[in-house]
Amino acid sequence: MIITTTDHIAGKKVVRTLGMARGNTIRARHVGKDIMAIFRNLVGGEVSEYTKMMAETREQALDRMLEEARELGANAVVCVRFMTTEVMKGAAELLAYGTAVIVEDE
Repeated sequence: MIITTTDHIAGKKVVRTLGMARGNTIRARHVGKDIMAIFRNLVGGEVSEYTKMMAETREQALDRMLEEARELGANAVVCVRFMTTEVMKGAAELLAYGTAVIVEDE
């Protein structure tokens, strides 16, 4: 499956647009990670606990988007974007979305 943030794929042409594919996940902060983040904030530096959590969250949202694209019959997703929204204090949704398409070689 080809995934791109652009609307064109070099050497390919879109032969059919199948619709929007999306995948989301909602994650809540963890008290233990919050404590580590507070200590990091005091001394400075990357809050690696949250960096890892956000990377995992992005991958899960992308996997869910790709699953939906496959169900639509797509072999590529173009114009991929991410969006995040705070659902409640300490919990946020990450949404990955794009256009599911069928592409062929030019």
